[in-house]
Amino acid sequence: MSDIRIDADFDSGKIEVLSISGASAMLAIPLDTKSEFKQWFHFRVAGAAGRELVLKITDLETSAYPGGWPGYDACVSEDRHSWLRASSSYSKEEDGGTLTIRHTPASDLVWFAYFVPYSMERHHDLVAQAAVSEDVDYRCLGTTLDGQPIDCLEMGQGDFNVWLYARQHPGETQAEWWMEGALEVLTNPADSVGRLLRKRCRFFIVPNCNPDGSRRGNLRVNAAGINLNREWAEPSLERSPEVLAIRNRMDETGVHFAIDVHGDEAIPVAFIAGFEGIPHWSDEQGEGFYRFERILDRRTPDFQTEQGYAKAKRGEANLKISGNQVAERYGAVAMTLEMPFKDNPADPEPKQPWSPERCKQLARDCLASLLEWLDPEEESSAML
Repeated sequence: MSDIRIDADFDSGKIEVLSISGASAMLAIPLDTKSEFKQWFHFRVAGAAGRELVLKITDLETSAYPGGWPGYDACVSEDRHSWLRASSSYSKEEDGGTLTIRHTPASDLVWFAYFVPYSMERHHDLVAQAAVSEDVDYRCLGTTLDGQPIDCLEMGQGDFNVWLYARQHPGETQAEWWMEGALEVLTNPADSVGRLLRKRCRFFIVPNCNPDGSRRGNLRVNAAGINLNREWAEPSLERSPEVLAIRNRMDETGVHFAIDVHGDEAIPVAFIAGFEGIPHWSDEQGEGFYRFERILDRRTPDFQTEQGYAKAKRGEANLKISGNQVAERYGAVAMTLEMPFKDNPADPEPKQPWSPERCKQLARDCLASLLEWLDPEEESSAML
């Protein structure tokens, strides 16, 4: 039988074909632009209808997060709308670390990705649909190195300033699916949570902080090869115009509450990281973070507090990281929300492991938690 064909020359596409034999292929993940990071893949296979594909992605012990591969199943779709998981296994010893993906497609075209892609075309649809909603103001904060706009949506009548921003790391596409869910809440006049939040808050929303990296198929960096979430102390036009533009707008508006949305490759659950260790930490500011964490933990089983990142010691926070810089610079309750690439082994859901739908639902839960958080007495009543 003829050999399959594999290509990735499209928005966010990324794979290197080493060899093909029939319905089997040896593959590798190219490095991100001007960097040593690699983890994101996105490619399509043609000519495999009814044949079992055996796709081996090699040399993964040199990837950015080798701990992300054990227990991971690749995302697969035949129509680019419905995405499932393909049976995958990882061998640390085989060819420098090999992920073997097995799948038998019904049609002659099938797509594979590290997580469900969020294309730049869908991003533009998301921004356009939100921008035409009532009382939403669109603002272009600046331009990326590739000449793309840094889109920001501003809405709400309150004086409590909330910043939501996502995809500093472009391969963490969960983040923009979360943004889609958040915007559905905030722009729907029939949604009571969104309606009440817009009365009390002014929202500043950047659905994609790194459009260049998104289009290029990078995991963590922009067109200059820079990890944006290490640029918040001293952003520049030459290295990180995205962060500079966002931080400049934050300087104009001030920030009371902020969520920086991400995905974590290795930890198979959703969690939030705080700003412990900032120089001007206050117990009141810290309790604001912990109270939000408690509310979200109570509201949804898709969030937990047992697993997460180690807390920095007092005065040792890395102020190059967004959450720490925003908390220190503005006195905000700032946090980094992390979502998984894998299913939770403690509560597996084979038909719906972590997915765009669950990202969007978590966004709704986060906003409902924020509404409750704005009324401290409400939490006290709920805990009685």
